Amino acid sequence: MKKSKEEILKLCAQMCENTLMETLNIEFVDVGEMTITARMPVNSRVHQPDGVLHGGATVALAESVGSAAAYLFLGSTDIQVRGIEISANHVKSIREGFVYAHGRLVHNGRTTQLWHIDIKNEENELISFIKLTTLTLNQ
Repeated sequence: MKKSKEEILKLCAQMCENTLMETLNIEFVDVGEMTITARMPVNSRVHQPDGVLHGGATVALAESVGSAAAYLFLGSTDIQVRGIEISANHVKSIREGFVYAHGRLVHNGRTTQLWHIDIKNEENELISFIKLTTLTLNQ
């Protein structure tokens, strides 16, 4: 039975509890056919010393989105997902507001998956372009 958008977003919220995702206030806000979107507030908690969004926080957001997508979309709850490679290009800084991570599946292999994750600001301007490779392990 296919889950509704609301059920998937509720599951994502539960996955965030007591994790880095909760610490960073990451909230999953949309899900589509093999796509998922989460947002993160940009404030002093995720700034680097000069007051702009820290690249590490951006990468944590992207890996959270790609890993959640792999777990949700690969059709089994008996798996563990691990990010095994991530590459980020940060193209614009941001000081406040929200950033949105939109992840989409590029390649769905039996054990590895490739995700493209764009991080954009509220004006839909590209902040970072991220590629994530995940590994799916049977439990």
